[in-house]
Amino acid sequence: MTGARRLLSELERTSARLTAAVDLRLQHETGLPLAWFEVMSLIASRDICRVYDLATELGISSGGASKLIDRLETRGHCRRYPNPGDRRSSLLELSPAGAALLATAQRIVDAELDDVLGSHLSRTEIAQLAAMLRKLRAALPGD
Repeated sequence: MTGARRLLSELERTSARLTAAVDLRLQHETGLPLAWFEVMSLIASRDICRVYDLATELGISSGGASKLIDRLETRGHCRRYPNPGDRRSSLLELSPAGAALLATAQRIVDAELDDVLGSHLSRTEIAQLAAMLRKLRAALPGD
């Protein structure tokens, strides 16, 4: 196996295991799936957020993003409101309950990542790895 193929395999396997560990703890402690956590984090990180923005950021279809928002909205975690600048779209915001849940979830995700990553990598190694992955992602099509 070439070095590049080995890298791809390691990235995929590591990502799958890390995602599963974080998702399991998050769902166990809050009932919130990691996919919803990601969406809620994106909504919270933007002053203005539309379904289209989520779809673009997550690399999914607008229909898929809209279904995620439907689920979050049904559970009272976020709401849509009219976009004054474009009547064809709506804007998204977390509900107060959604913001509180996200704050709790962020602490849980951070703790799990500290447990898993921090026990094997130094803070410097984590920062270096993140920087390398950002550099690689930026060079790939779709960004």
